[in-house]
Amino acid sequence: MAPDTLRQLALRYHEFTDPAALTASERRVWEAARAATALAYAPYSRFHVGAALLLADNSLALGTNQENAAYPSGLCAERTALFGLAGGCGAAPPPRIMGMAVAARPAQGEFGPALPCGACRQVMLEYETRQGQPIWLLLPSLAGTILRFERLADLLPFHFSAADLPVR
Repeated sequence: MAPDTLRQLALRYHEFTDPAALTASERRVWEAARAATALAYAPYSRFHVGAALLLADNSLALGTNQENAAYPSGLCAERTALFGLAGGCGAAPPPRIMGMAVAARPAQGEFGPALPCGACRQVMLEYETRQGQPIWLLLPSLAGTILRFERLADLLPFHFSAADLPVR
């Protein structure tokens, strides 16, 4: 059966060739994510990932990938940062997140691309939806540039949400 309509999806982001083109706050988060890679626990993949969140009070929250010999038991840097932030709040909602950055490098190598996996994209978008305000995101691309997304929803246009759950 032929489709009725062919549609095209456009992905919106800014691309920078030099970190100096970022704002001071963005550079701070960018550098924090890169520094966090040194704290990753990645003895199996040797792929060190760091994530940094810029909070509304101008503080930073960090996360790193945490591997485990039973591979499904590990967790990505993006989710350790987000879950750690929410976990420290008790019953209160987590602090407002203004932006975040992700960085990655091999154990003995240079920084390279760090594109969040599908599970991380879904969790990141849940936090953006939960706070009702966009969260900007900085990612190193395959081409060696810095990608800046204005909102996490731009990274996962077809996502699962509460609207997809049955009403009880």
